[in-house]
Amino acid sequence: QVQLVESGGGLVQTGGSLKLSCAASGNIFSINSMSWYRQPPGKQREFVATINRDGKSNAADSVKGRFTISRDNTKNWGYLQMNSLKAEDTAVYFCHARILVSAPRYEDDFWGQGTQVTVSS
Repeated sequence: QVQLVESGGGLVQTGGSLKLSCAASGNIFSINSMSWYRQPPGKQREFVATINRDGKSNAADSVKGRFTISRDNTKNWGYLQMNSLKAEDTAVYFCHARILVSAPRYEDDFWGQGTQVTVSS
């Protein structure tokens, strides 16, 4: 069994910062990519940022220069540092990971339950 648990969401004013964390636990052999997605109110889920095991990252144009994705491979944790937050960043943020499960050995996509980020203007 593999679980992803996000934390760090909350209410922040425009221009403020938040750091989201994603803890992966369970029967994990290795984690390939870790990513963040978000779902604004009334809209579809959208890509935010991703990072592979070697630390190579990519981010959506809407957050480049403001959000930074990182990970700690020793702990199986992922992070999203969000700076200069705007009202349009308000959304439920989801952690996603492509994980190689230990036993039986297979690779699959896993999602967290989401954490709410609200940016007030």
